[in-house]
Amino acid sequence: MKAIEFDSIHRAYKRNVDILRGVTFSVEAGEVVGLLGKNGAGKTTLIRIAMGMLEAQQGRARVLGLDPRKDALEVKRRVGYVSEDQILPEFMTVGDVIRLHRGLFPTWDEGLEKRLRERFELSPKSKIKTLSKGQARQVALLCAIAHRPELLLLDEPAGGLDPATRRDFLETSIQLLNESGSTILFSSHYMGDVERMAGRVVMIHDGKVLIDSPLDDLREKFSLALVPGGPDSRREQLLGMRGCLSVRTRADSLHAIFSVEPEKCRALLEHELRLGGVHCVPIALEEMFVELAGGRS
Repeated sequence: MKAIEFDSIHRAYKRNVDILRGVTFSVEAGEVVGLLGKNGAGKTTLIRIAMGMLEAQQGRARVLGLDPRKDALEVKRRVGYVSEDQILPEFMTVGDVIRLHRGLFPTWDEGLEKRLRERFELSPKSKIKTLSKGQARQVALLCAIAHRPELLLLDEPAGGLDPATRRDFLETSIQLLNESGSTILFSSHYMGDVERMAGRVVMIHDGKVLIDSPLDDLREKFSLALVPGGPDSRREQLLGMRGCLSVRTRADSLHAIFSVEPEKCRALLEHELRLGGVHCVPIALEEMFVELAGGRS
């Protein structure tokens, strides 16, 4: 069974201005998938649709085989969720928040709760309003995973946190996956985190899925071609070529991303555009993200 299915999802906040324009992809049980896209690409919207917090205006979403709107209670019992803008009641203590969540989930694991509380050094008596941003996020993560969810949805959960706390988030999430076989879909702007944690990357751009690829393939089967600027039509020629994902105009050249390995990319350019000596090289994930985010029209 697929853990998540998005089928032709459309969603707009303003009339005739779609944030998501037919997003389709699925996540298999046990996968760890990194969701990428520049600010405003629709990552948060997509995760909120999966949580049943928003409704797709067109298309269909399924979470663990369920409709996240019609089967909202069942979905929320089986899914863990942490977001960057998640707010915990400031008047409550850490212990109050944990007890509240413990009562909501039949699968709550008190042993895991204790391990996480000790790992994060969280005092049950501390008021939420006295916690640092990192500590508050740790409380949210504890509440999201102590019931051992089948699916964990993380929406920029470590945004704005220091590197050590961010790494702890990753290690804790990976530990949950290893122990319980949970599926994880997470969005992040930190490419190093994506490379450490994800087995697959989905990138949303201009409201659609631009890339959906195993991380190993991104490392081995994608390339950056540095093409001389030439006539104005060259950019359009490149964008029209098979395997070309984006073209970014630089001062004296065009940076084109291709979903083929460097040697094949070079041969393709020589054959299609009669361009000799084009420099085609492997590309790191962070550089690829920058090129793709800025180079598609």
